[in-house]
Order: sequence, then C-alpha cells, then structure tokens
Amino acid sequence: MQETRLDTARIRAARRMIDPVFLDTPLYRCEALEPGLGCAVSIKLETANPVRSFKARGTEVVASRLVGNGPRAVVCASAGNLGQALAWSGRRRGLDVTVVASRFAPAAKLDRIRALDARLELVDGDFDMARERAAAIARHDGIRLVEDSLDIETCEGAATIGLELVDAAPPFDAVLIALGGGALATGIGHVLKESAPGAEVICVQPLGAPAMTHSWHRRRVVTTDSTDTIADGVAGRRPIPAVLDDLLLVADDAVLVKEASIIAGMRMLLDHAGLVVEPSAALGVAAVLEDRDRFAGRHVVTIVCGGNVDADAYHRWVGLTGR
Repeated sequence: MQETRLDTARIRAARRMIDPVFLDTPLYRCEALEPGLGCAVSIKLETANPVRSFKARGTEVVASRLVGNGPRAVVCASAGNLGQALAWSGRRRGLDVTVVASRFAPAAKLDRIRALDARLELVDGDFDMARERAAAIARHDGIRLVEDSLDIETCEGAATIGLELVDAAPPFDAVLIALGGGALATGIGHVLKESAPGAEVICVQPLGAPAMTHSWHRRRVVTTDSTDTIADGVAGRRPIPAVLDDLLLVADDAVLVKEASIIAGMRMLLDHAGLVVEPSAALGVAAVLEDRDRFAGRHVVTIVCGGNVDADAYHRWVGLTGR
C-alpha cells in the first residue's frame, strides 16, 4: 500500500494517550436489523462515552501532546461534536478552549460545549465559515488551531477504532463509514488496509453534502457552494487536499445517500437497536437500504459515530410525535 500521512506505530501509541472511557466501545452483531437490510450487520457504537461521539479519540491525542509542549490555549471550528470533545479533553488538562460554530448548529451540541466550560463563538454561516473564523482567531491570538482531519492527531485518534475492529471483530466483508472531513474514514481505512485488506472500506455521505465524495471520484478537490442535509456533522463544502490524498489510498468506494434513507436509517436504529443517533451516524444503514443487492449475504460493520441530536428535530424526523 502507498503511504498515507498516518503511521500505525503512532496510532498504537495514541491509545495510551486516550482516556479509557473512549476506548473499546461496544462492537456487536445486531440481528434485529438484519431482516430489513438483507445482510449480517455489526454495530461499532461510538456514542457510549461522555461526549457521545468518536471525536474525543482525536482530541485526547491533541490535548495530551499539548500539555507541556505547546500553547495552553486552543481554538477549533466545529459542527458540534469536535467542539464538545475538545472542550472535554481540554478541561481535563487545564487548557483554554475556544470553539467556533455556526449559530445554526443543533442547540443540543452548542449547549454541551458551553457546559464543558469552553468559550463558544457563533458565526452567521456554515461550518466552512466557522473554519475561517477559527483560523483568524488562532493567527491573532497566537494559539493552537486544531483542524479536524488535517491535524494528524484527529485521524490517528479515530484510527484506534480500526485497531479495535481488527482485534475484536469476527471476519467482516465491508465497513461503512460516515464521510465528512475525512478523519474517521482515513483513520479506520489506514488500519484496515494494512491489517484487514480483504475488508471493503466504503465511505458514505449525504447527497446534499457531496463535496468529498465527488472529490474522491474525480481524484481532485471539488468544492460546492452550499449544503442541504440534516446530517450537519458531515456537511462540509471544501475538502482538505491532504486528507483527500489519504482517502484516495484507503477507500474502496464513496457513495451518496438520500435524506429519506438517512431518516429511515435513524428510525431503524431506534426501532431495532434501541439507539438514538444523529443523522451522520445513520449513513451506513442508509447506504445498505439504497443498495441491498450489493450487500446481500455479506457481513457489514457500520460505525455509529455520534448521538448528539436535538430532541425536537429528532422527533420530527423519526415520527415519534403521537406514538
């Protein structure tokens, strides 16, 4: 395999920097989902932790390396989950954390960032506008800018999920990974291509936020003017070139799914697995729903990557009102 920016020895070392509460998350066969999907399904549950997403695997590595070796203040842009994770990791280590987010981000995510003692600045735009503002703050204040997916710590932290899949799972044929900035996909993909090359690495993105998927297929950065999806956690418009380069080496496919399929996936995870998930976490199930023939008779692992969702919006999406 050609080399990515990631290093397996560093990934193994990263496990020692991450609070154990974020490691060895549940991985289990979910037979209740299988009749509706037509394949064997295992869930890797990344919501069973204090920030209810996989993001703290990366922020734990960032924060650990900063202590004693860098500025005591950090800033990041976030759709919500990274901000919570960095706030949690920073508070534990005495770092001053600023998070820049869109004021249109889910209120539940913004409330948790504030509750974790981070300074929250809101912009009147989307995630990519928040990225620009976070970079400006870092330049002006001379503090560390944490850039999800570009900073290798975020990718190698996420890659520890891949180590757990390889070490614990029975043989599986494909892993379905939500695709946003790319840290999750490049991290897990790097480990699988090295240690379980027979497993197909399939990235899944909403049709309404297709920039990274289009970039993967065209093998060059493709940007979009806007996004239109309920899956806010993966709604970027401007892929990072270095991350795309890694993704081209480790992903076997990148697919787009409709909003209706994302909602159906959320409802299936609630009804058949008892899981309340945010839209990004249902992308893997949505991919199977849209292409059952591709996965028929195969064993699929889906990464349930986040569970931070506004209750009112969730109720509307999955139709709980009146149940």
